[in-house]
Amino acid sequence: MRTTLSPEQCRAAAADLEQADKSRIPCGQFSSRHPGMTIDDAYAIQSAWMDLKLQSGRVAKGHKIGLTSKAMQRAVNIAEPDFGLLLDDMFYRDGGVIPAERFLQLRIEAELAFILAKPLSGPDCTLFDVLDATAYVTPALEILDARIQRVDPATGKTRNVFDTISDNAANAAIVLGGRPFKPAQLDADMRRIGAIVSKNGDVEETGLAAGVLNHPAHGVAWLANRLHRQGVSLQAGEVVLAGSFIRPIDVVKGDTIVADYGEFGSVSCHFG
Repeated sequence: MRTTLSPEQCRAAAADLEQADKSRIPCGQFSSRHPGMTIDDAYAIQSAWMDLKLQSGRVAKGHKIGLTSKAMQRAVNIAEPDFGLLLDDMFYRDGGVIPAERFLQLRIEAELAFILAKPLSGPDCTLFDVLDATAYVTPALEILDARIQRVDPATGKTRNVFDTISDNAANAAIVLGGRPFKPAQLDADMRRIGAIVSKNGDVEETGLAAGVLNHPAHGVAWLANRLHRQGVSLQAGEVVLAGSFIRPIDVVKGDTIVADYGEFGSVSCHFG
């Protein structure tokens, strides 16, 4: 690992994120505070923040993968996806009302979620290992948030990928829905599963699962191999959000989001 920040600096940044999450006031950009920070520093801050959550009684339920498209990776100058942790209080029921006041700067994405029946570990995990270990796959919405200022009001500087990774890869909540399916029973090509995502009845985005590393299971395999560096394995029962295949949609209180996955059903939520 190539780190520049001390454990004390990482814990201080984690405390800032926790305060921002509680106060609903975003904190300053870590990339401005620590111009020399690295991606390993960003994950160290994320880990310190998630440790605070776990110490307060939250329970880890899985992982999310982001930045799975080449276009997004080029846009933020990174050569691989990123990842974050899913906690028990992030899960909302399909069709439910999500309290908008819980969040700071809402966005939403459509993707597929893998629920694992068996553990997965690197360093040589493949797409086929993922399909074999998966209990079922289901449509999902990922709700994104920004506990760090997207734009510094003093300098106009936009946050970078190290800020986003520190901020649990922007993850805030998840909605599972639609029609779950087992990979072995899927007649169609999973790459061709698509979503039509509407906000308040108007279509905002469409996309195909192939946008996630050419197959969403590749994302799960990448995560298993990436976490191996930290001595972590994916566990049976965990939920893995494989990565969005649409651009993020901005949402505010009063908005209703419906993602239509065709024969795989739909998943929706309302921000109240």
